[in-house]
Amino acid sequence: MNPCIALALLLCAQAAAADLSHVIEAVKPSVVGIGNFQKLRSPPVVFSGTGFAVGDGLSIITAAHVVQDMVNHEADFTLGVLLPQGELAQFRPATITAFDQAHDLVRLHITGTPLPALPIGDSDKVAEGTALAFTGFPLGMALGLHPATHRCSVAAITPLAGPAINATRLDARLASQLSKGGYTVFQLDGTAYPGNSGSPLFDAETGEVIGVINMVYVKGLKEAAISTPSGISYAVPAKYLLELLRR
Repeated sequence: MNPCIALALLLCAQAAAADLSHVIEAVKPSVVGIGNFQKLRSPPVVFSGTGFAVGDGLSIITAAHVVQDMVNHEADFTLGVLLPQGELAQFRPATITAFDQAHDLVRLHITGTPLPALPIGDSDKVAEGTALAFTGFPLGMALGLHPATHRCSVAAITPLAGPAINATRLDARLASQLSKGGYTVFQLDGTAYPGNSGSPLFDAETGEVIGVINMVYVKGLKEAAISTPSGISYAVPAKYLLELLRR
């Protein structure tokens, strides 16, 4: 390769990395954990996924399957969000204000000081190859509530057949149904984990949210998502998120 071209590519890559660093710092304060609290349980707080603030800063978006078990369960616990605070986490109760099971999205409401809200972009303008990133808690609270960011790009824009498929139930057999119709999702070439469900998928340059991490392709049993991740993930386009916010 021509040395001048190689140097130009290197400088572009360094500039992109610097820009993403600034975007990540802007995104992280808006990202929260999703879980539930039960005073007499050990541990009292159980993590279930990731969410992020939008709108007035008191509206939290996550994947519907992250809270599905809590909605169906009649145990004496409180649904809420977890705010990272160094090595600790603040728990804030939350209520469900809108539920879109068809697109695996839910909107929660919290009280207190509003969080920085993430801007929402136009997901219809996203093309294959677009550089993106997502921030969330891939391992939950196993290593503390520290948000991690993964780079990715749109590998394909593909129809999703089964809206109920999520990170805990997608295997090779079910993935083969993706081409049989349904609404369109983003297939990503990034590695997401079950704890990333509900993470904001955002433009690496602007920080605008263009999707919500929904599921990860699992080879074999769901435990393989952590031990041997496939590197293939899916996200629901943000246009469905905007529809949810208009309700």
